[in-house]
Amino acid sequence: MTLEEISVTTSPAPSGGYSQAIRANGFLFLAGVGPYDPKTRVIEGTTIEEQTILTMENIRTTLNAAGSDLSDIVNATVYLAELQRDWAAFDATYRSLLTPPYPARATTGAVLKGILIEIAVVALSHD
Repeated sequence: MTLEEISVTTSPAPSGGYSQAIRANGFLFLAGVGPYDPKTRVIEGTTIEEQTILTMENIRTTLNAAGSDLSDIVNATVYLAELQRDWAAFDATYRSLLTPPYPARATTGAVLKGILIEIAVVALSHD
């Protein structure tokens, strides 16, 4: 099995020792993505709806650069800073950005650094 690193400048660069995405065995594994402006790395949006939209846009950009798109997502792991407060609004926004069948998903609360949401996904790769 060959691993290929996917790195794009149109999505926020990693801030630690990890890759934006890895292509392996017909899948793309994206690291956790947040609501950062790709150029400035500044957090955008103050509501869970705004931050969900920007986070999904950053995911879309990375997937597109690798030849895939949002419809190729098969699994998502979602971290919410305020799980109780934001779950319903997050879920409604998330649903509006995808089409059925929705990816398998786990959503949990987490301590996040100044953001309301982070999402990691696994998607089909069209390599």
